[in-house]
Amino acid sequence: MGYGKWISGALGWALGGPIGGILGFALGSIFDSGNSQGSRGTSAAFSQTEQRNSFLVSLLVLSSAVMRADGRVMKSELDYVKRFISDNFGADATNQASLFLKELLQKDVDIRSVGEQIRVNMNPSARLQLLHFLVGIAQADGQVSSDELRVLRQIALSLGIPSSDSESVFAMFDKGLDAAYQVLEIDKSASDDDVKKAYRRLAVKHHPDKVSNLGADIQKAAEEKFKKIQQAYDTIKKDRGIN
Repeated sequence: MGYGKWISGALGWALGGPIGGILGFALGSIFDSGNSQGSRGTSAAFSQTEQRNSFLVSLLVLSSAVMRADGRVMKSELDYVKRFISDNFGADATNQASLFLKELLQKDVDIRSVGEQIRVNMNPSARLQLLHFLVGIAQADGQVSSDELRVLRQIALSLGIPSSDSESVFAMFDKGLDAAYQVLEIDKSASDDDVKKAYRRLAVKHHPDKVSNLGADIQKAAEEKFKKIQQAYDTIKKDRGIN
């Protein structure tokens, strides 16, 4: 399905709560489309399209918070967002999302409230994928500032992501042996057997199939995170001479 009317059409739980209020600020006409039903709660069964579009809206809302963290919005960050959306959601979504993001960058985001809404409505694997994307934005200019890292940790906390998982995601954007151990959430003193167990555990946790409910586009994006776990494991195996 295309994204031609994703902002005014098939949105799920994102229409309710603080995210719905932000949508109303950024695009006041959204509630004129006849779709202002608000959130149906966690017990309702949202369609794949509704979940996927709600994921994209959540991503854009939190992206604006990350981009504003250090007091300046870099062109490299904007390009990263546009490229990601174009690659995974299509050109039509990119045009609408770019306009939406431009408005969002004029507004302060209550990270705690937004995170709480996302935590209630999005499964842990999808939240990890969301965080991975947000770290990519912060790193788009070649480095993550202390202010950006502070906001990312605040977002991870609000999303209910354990610190071990969030620090693992942060380390995926670094290179070297130390980062590889952090990605696998183990210490350098871990045995070879523990290294293998850690890899298998994280490979299951971060497998792209875990976000298949959000559609093939987001599942495709999750492959990058999965590959970084494999790369970390390969780095440690090479250093230790593990076959």
